[in-house]
Amino acid sequence: MATSASKITYIWEGTDNKGNRNKGEISARSDAIVKAELRRQGIRPIKVKKKPKALFGGMSQKPITPKDIAIFSRQLATMMASGIPLVQAFDIIGKGHEKPAMQDMLADIKSQVEGGSTLTEGLSKYPYHFDELFCNLVEAGEHAGILEELLVKIAEYKEKTESLKAKIKKALTYPIAVLVVAGIVTAILLIFVVPQFESLFQSFGADLPAFTQMVVELSEFMQEWWWAVFGVIGVAVFVTMQIKKRSRKFNHLIDRMVLKMPIIGDIINKAAIARYARTLSTMSAAGVPLVEALESVAGATGNIVYSEAVLKMREQVATGIQLQQSMKNVELFPHMVVQMVAIGEEAGSVESMLAKVADFYEEEVDNAVDSLSSLIEPLVMAILGVLVGGLIIAMYLPIFMMGSVF
Repeated sequence: MATSASKITYIWEGTDNKGNRNKGEISARSDAIVKAELRRQGIRPIKVKKKPKALFGGMSQKPITPKDIAIFSRQLATMMASGIPLVQAFDIIGKGHEKPAMQDMLADIKSQVEGGSTLTEGLSKYPYHFDELFCNLVEAGEHAGILEELLVKIAEYKEKTESLKAKIKKALTYPIAVLVVAGIVTAILLIFVVPQFESLFQSFGADLPAFTQMVVELSEFMQEWWWAVFGVIGVAVFVTMQIKKRSRKFNHLIDRMVLKMPIIGDIINKAAIARYARTLSTMSAAGVPLVEALESVAGATGNIVYSEAVLKMREQVATGIQLQQSMKNVELFPHMVVQMVAIGEEAGSVESMLAKVADFYEEEVDNAVDSLSSLIEPLVMAILGVLVGGLIIAMYLPIFMMGSVF
């Protein structure tokens, strides 16, 4: 099935009106479009199939990333602010991009705009890269005649959210990397190093210390069943990822557990509040109605617990309750955030207050990630030291005991 992200290259074979056999390549979204194009050219298609991917991938296989969209948003905003027409801006950005997938997508959106579609309509055909929030902001800019200004706000929003994502990824990846490295080092020592000492211990003809015996037995188990251990770990990770994709209840449980974790939970909480404030501030500045904005904000928080809370707030706001009161009712936002929103509502400057909240919590996340990094670095050394040092002590303990006897 063709994806909406980019066109797919198809290899075709067919005969022309004179019966001559021809073949070639065409980029399209589906094989049906390829066949229709061939018939239009007077060729009767015989075989149409996807072009095989390169064994090790290549430039053409690089997917479009959120960072690419953030850079594109800034480029488009800069060009339009400089007076370059929209269609020409798409042409310049597309031809200058290194990824063919991005080139194809921008060329397709450009052709749609040239054909009379609005920019919102063109972007909405690629929902994986241009989400509802992005399209809503562009639509608001087109309707109000301030597309250039809104593109600048979108660019700033995408840059800040991607920066925040990178910080969260760094905070979560570091502890996982520590555990993985510790596990691999321990497995290598148990499978390859300990057996060398085991043959030496057998020549002693005496009982081994309990600690050493435990390590030897663990080594024997790993030598025989290492494939099962790693297999179980691999299957567990795979099954967990599949359940996470399909079960909202499981995601809710995981997200709630993550929020309660020490250190990491605090970072995730602050990141969710920063995303909430940044997104709502951007949409409020664009003139999007609050009830409609909250629906888009719910999906941008990055955590199901916060997402469901924002949807509850939306229902309350729709009945006439003020934003600050709905935030207080869900009992998830700090008192300071609720008070700043309350002040913003009274002064008629909610978007500026939310922007200040976002700035504050983004800085808090940055500081927390830096603190976590400085905390984990010695922790890595301590964990590896305990594991490796413990195994070394276990291996040399019989030798030390023999030395004390003699």
